[in-house]
Amino acid sequence: MDIVIKLSQFLLSLSLLIILHELGHFIPAKLFKTRVEKFYLFFDVKYSLLKKKIGETEYGIGWLPLGGYVKISGMIDESMDKEQMALPPQPWEFRSKPAWQRLIIMLGGVTVNFILAFIIYIGMAFAYGDTYVANADLKDGVFIENPAMINAGFKTGDKIISIDGKKVENFDNDMNMNIIMSKQVLVERNGQQQTITIPKDFVDQLSKHEKGLLVGIRMPFVVGKVLDDSKNTALKPKDLFVSLNGQKIKYYDEGKVILEANKGKTIPAVVLRDLKETPVNLNISKDGKLGVGVGGLDIKSLEKLGYYKVSTKEYGFFESIPVGLEKGKDQLVGYGKQLKMIFNPETKAYKQVGGFAAIYNIFPSFWSWETFWSITALLSIMLGVMNLLPIPALDGGHVMFLLYEMISGKKPSDKFLENAQMVGFVLLITLLLFANGNDIYKAIVGK
Repeated sequence: MDIVIKLSQFLLSLSLLIILHELGHFIPAKLFKTRVEKFYLFFDVKYSLLKKKIGETEYGIGWLPLGGYVKISGMIDESMDKEQMALPPQPWEFRSKPAWQRLIIMLGGVTVNFILAFIIYIGMAFAYGDTYVANADLKDGVFIENPAMINAGFKTGDKIISIDGKKVENFDNDMNMNIIMSKQVLVERNGQQQTITIPKDFVDQLSKHEKGLLVGIRMPFVVGKVLDDSKNTALKPKDLFVSLNGQKIKYYDEGKVILEANKGKTIPAVVLRDLKETPVNLNISKDGKLGVGVGGLDIKSLEKLGYYKVSTKEYGFFESIPVGLEKGKDQLVGYGKQLKMIFNPETKAYKQVGGFAAIYNIFPSFWSWETFWSITALLSIMLGVMNLLPIPALDGGHVMFLLYEMISGKKPSDKFLENAQMVGFVLLITLLLFANGNDIYKAIVGK
């Protein structure tokens, strides 16, 4: 069932983005009276799953889910229809239209991608608001467990003051990505401030360890499940440890240290069960384990127990517009920084470039519309930015040649455009193989 839910979200998001992107080309093409021969979701190599011709356009669904396309008459694209291009230009063809009209048609797809992302962020601000913990309320600092973070100099209990000089006001979902993209992080440790410089190959270091949060809020030590072979049968799910071996504890990381120091021993403990303190004796294994699965509490439960104060800011319709625009801008700038890291060999971030499996794994194994729309908005920005890259066969490649034509007054020859299209197509296939090859490699080695 988990696979079905993830796959459903993946296909729904991908289909929505492809259809709207291609619609961005289709609508201006029709407005400028340019004939559109095909409008396809996925590629129809050799055959289609579904197709229907309405007017002059064939609408369909292909069997190869690597994207989609609109075939515009008189345009040198991935179809490489040389026979059509060998005929005299017709008034309804792309090549017969003024350069400014062709430019609008080519920019239509990415324009829709960016508009869609901003609309989603505005809608999410209106529907869900913002739920966060004020950074100032993290009195005991944050939880750090990732080895790459520890090697960089972070420790559990650190208070994150600023990232690249920007003060951290709230602890939210963007904290981890902001640290990955940063150069320096200012933390407060034991009352003293110190600057941690992020290694240039930090992304590569992260890839060598288990995936997970870089920075998390410190959580209480809660029993999620008592394992079948556990000797601590006195424990029950949802028990919350308040003391171990006579030492008061508030967080899981504190309890872990005490267990490590008492390997192979039996110690007294106190748990909070049904809001009542209950004494128990614990048998600690030789490797410092209790034979239980560690559980978690949702943010509202943590607030009820007095761990954190949770703030929720709701927005009216008009208030949500600037909030959504700001979030969209931040995501756009953030993705630009990611691309810069990928193209910088020193960061080794190119090793983490992923294909369809990586996108699929972004989606959770449970259905959440808030999460779905958040991921879809991010993917829409990614699709828009990637299509703007000046690579022949991408929208950005066509735009590059059109801008050259508009500035110089000289149109590149059809032969040149055909050759450029072939070069771009080969480059795209290479990138596709590299990205999906990374997915396969990670699946084999487990990282």
